[in-house]
Amino acid sequence: MSRITIDVLERQAEHMGVKVLESDIPGTTCGLYCERLNTIWLADWLNDRQRLCTLCHELVHAKYRDLGCGTRFGVKCERRARRETALTLIDTAAYSAAESVWDANSWRMACELGVTESVLQDYRTLVLPNMIRS
Repeated sequence: MSRITIDVLERQAEHMGVKVLESDIPGTTCGLYCERLNTIWLADWLNDRQRLCTLCHELVHAKYRDLGCGTRFGVKCERRARRETALTLIDTAAYSAAESVWDANSWRMACELGVTESVLQDYRTLVLPNMIRS
């Protein structure tokens, strides 16, 4: 399971002065952060793991007061948010154990770690290569 809980993230948002609201967000968008309103919107259809991962991701955007993803700078902001989310939610030892138990089966590993497959993939591509180089 993830070492961070939704309660911890909600307290973090409160401490940062960021409002967190649930909303009927159209399409497949899980969450949004608006710097001007200092507000995060989470889709009301998210399951617990999706909600945890999305809130963590959007809090990274709030931490850096990111303005949006539609620019070249926005691409860097998005990559940073994905990397920091994976680092925050996945413990290295727990990842190694899950990989051994589930033979690198992404879905089962994600369930074991309490994250989405997307966050697990970000951990593999954005975090692990940097650990190997270190």
